[in-house]
Order: sequence, then structure tokens, then C-alpha cells
Amino acid sequence: MAEPMGLGQLWRWWRQRRNRNPHLPSSQQLLSWMDASPIGWMLLDRHNRIRHLNPRAERILGLEGSRLSRGRHLGDVCDDPNLANSVGLARRQDRPQRLEWPYRQQDYDVMVVPGVEGWMGVQLQSRRSLEAQLQQQERWVSDVAHELKTPLTALVLVGDSLADQVNPQNERLVERLQRELLRLQDLVRDLLELSRLENTVPGRGLQLAPVELGQLVQQVWTGLRPLAAQRQIGLSLEQRQPLEIQADGSRLHRALLNLIDNAVRYSPDGAQVVVSLSSRGGWCLVGVRDHGPGLGEQDLEHLFERFYRGDPSRVRSQRSGSGLGLAIVQQIAVTHGGRIQASNHPEGGALMELILPVHNAQVP
Repeated sequence: MAEPMGLGQLWRWWRQRRNRNPHLPSSQQLLSWMDASPIGWMLLDRHNRIRHLNPRAERILGLEGSRLSRGRHLGDVCDDPNLANSVGLARRQDRPQRLEWPYRQQDYDVMVVPGVEGWMGVQLQSRRSLEAQLQQQERWVSDVAHELKTPLTALVLVGDSLADQVNPQNERLVERLQRELLRLQDLVRDLLELSRLENTVPGRGLQLAPVELGQLVQQVWTGLRPLAAQRQIGLSLEQRQPLEIQADGSRLHRALLNLIDNAVRYSPDGAQVVVSLSSRGGWCLVGVRDHGPGLGEQDLEHLFERFYRGDPSRVRSQRSGSGLGLAIVQQIAVTHGGRIQASNHPEGGALMELILPVHNAQVP
């Protein structure tokens, strides 16, 4: 069995990265920042041996003033099975895992992040401080959104009144005013929804019920069909058999609406939006493919960031979104314990794949 990479080897690996990009900080600098962080940090090697603990993590684990834990197996220092399971799941799935962790009569929020060559980063934060920050952020966004709702509603009514009295000289200006006001209304609504989703711990706040995905896709398409019909765009649903999962129907409806609407906007006139449904190993896969020009490298890197807008030449529709649609989809996937990924289809066009667990347990 190969020996795990120690911190010295990790530093050498980091120096190789810095040689390619000399503007990156040194590994020693990164570790010093980690030590100064008010959040607990723990670095594990590929065999779950502790290679670094910052002072905050030592206090959380009850190891204050002790450096003897470094090099020991995680299970010898902390035998809590929930933490071990999260680390193991992050390794197997190669994606971050979030855990609400009661330990030593305190509640913590744990984020386990897989890295290169088997390294794992474990972040430990007090639930009290985290919840206070999240509540403050949600209150701020909610207050701003609600404060904007009233004047926007009033302005929309003013725009409607002007439209009834429009003359040829100002018709275009009034149409533009109405269009921009509606866009601002959508933006406020999406900001409020995204804030709620980002402040929801995965598994909590979901109204779980059986959802048949084929029927849900058809419901979503019923709402989009009038817009798609204007450009002769149709829906092709590929489903071998009915597929039912445990999910929050309203939020999943929103996710599929955003994905399919996005595919319609990027599809050329007369094309088909292809939605495929399949399941394997306790997971379901919802693929949404357009027949547009596909995604560039920058799109693939930033696609799910809020307010990111890709190359405008790719858009085949005059409609514009808030720039939050795919960020909302990502958060809905995360709250269900799943994920969203994007790629270019081998036969052309962009492919969005929503991956969700078939059975989703509500966290008490």
C-alpha cells in the first residue's frame, strides 16, 4: 500500500501548481490563513489520517493544546459514525457533503469537500453562529425584496395605464417600460427564492411526496407550450417506463421549468427540446437537451453562478431571464441531495442533467 502524502508532499504538489501560476499564494500561507480562521478546518489524507488541524477544530474536538492528533486516523480521534459516514460518502461520490452534526453537546454544520489525490477538507462551524448569519442574510434579502415589490407593482399599474393611452410617438417607449418592469419583478421574485433555497439545509424544509417525473414534465410543458409554439418548438419526452421519486413537487416543478424554458430560449426555430428520464442505482437522471450552438468553456465553468450570462449570440429567443434560473436549479438539486451538471451533447446542443435520489428522507 502506498504511503499517504504528507504535508511536505502536499506542499511540493502546491509548489508545482504555483510554478504554473506564480500568482497563487504559498501552501504555508494557505495553512496560516486556515489557522487564523474562526471556522474549524481539518485536512485528511487518502487514508483518513489527520494531517492538519487548525486551533478552532482542536477546540471543537476537545484536543486543545495537543499536536499528537496529527498523523492519527480520524476514527481514533473522533469515533462519531455520522462524521465518518459523511467523509466516506464524499469520497465515494467525489462531491461535497453537508452534515448537521451534534457533538459534545453542541450543534455544528459540517462541510466535507473532496480534493486531489484523496485529500479531504473538513469544515466545522457552530450552528448558532451560522444560523444567525443565515437568518440575518435571509431577513435582509427578504426585506429588500418586499420593499421593492410595492413600488414595482405600482409602476406596473402605471405602465398598464399608459399603454391604454399610448400614441404612435411613445408606443415603443411604453412597451419597453412594461417589459423592463416585468423583468424587475421576475428578478425580485428569483432573488427571494434563491435566498430561501441557499439558507435551507439539505433535506429540510421540503414537502416530500411521490412525484411521477413524466407527468411533471408534461405539466411544465403545458405552461411553456404557448411560448414554444410561437417558434414551432416541440417537446420530445424519452421515457421507457413511469419513474416516481420522493421530492418536493413545487420546487421540482420550478427546477424543470427553468431547465426546459432555458432549452427553448437557446433552441433554433422548429427544433425539438429533448427531455430524457432514467434511473439507476437509487438515482434518477433528468436530461434536458436543446439543439442550439452548445456551451463554450467559459459557460461550462460559470454556468450555475448567479447573474452569469453566456454569449448573447447563442440565444435564439427575444426573451431574457433574470440570470438566476440555473443558480436556482442548482440549489433545488442540492436541497434534494442531488446535483446538476452541464455538458455539450455529442450530436450537438447543450445538455443539462439533473441527478436526484429516488428516495429522499426528510431530516427531522
